[in-house]
Amino acid sequence: MTSALKLLLILAVLSLFLLPVFISKVNAPSEDRAASAINQAEESVASAYEAVLEAQGAKANVSGLLDQLNVAGKHLADARMLYKLGDFDNAVHSADLSSEIGEEVRNEAMQLKIEAYGSWITDLWIRMIGSFGGVAAVVFGSFIGWRVFKRRYFRQK
Repeated sequence: MTSALKLLLILAVLSLFLLPVFISKVNAPSEDRAASAINQAEESVASAYEAVLEAQGAKANVSGLLDQLNVAGKHLADARMLYKLGDFDNAVHSADLSSEIGEEVRNEAMQLKIEAYGSWITDLWIRMIGSFGGVAAVVFGSFIGWRVFKRRYFRQK
């Protein structure tokens, strides 16, 4: 019975040494998934940031988008911290939140950019029509003034 007890003790000690290997193998897919989610979130936030800069360049009001972008950045920072702490499931959750917000911000920024360009084009048309109308009014007024002046000049002679 002592040899069976020794064998059981040896197997227990051996299993304790092999346990980290099995745990790391089990956590590897979760760790890989967390790393992938964080990379995707980084790309999403970077893309959203570029879209916000383009919308701002088109003179769109992006103040609300910047607030949302800050929230996405906070979730991304949380995901990185949780990943380093080994909490891969919560890291994936935070990274997914960051990705979702980043995509929403990017889509809204693109929409604001389109609207800003649309209003710019409308404003340009109004200015062009106003300029042509002004030129036509000056030409027409000059012609009328010239005719009035011509009649009065010939009446005085």
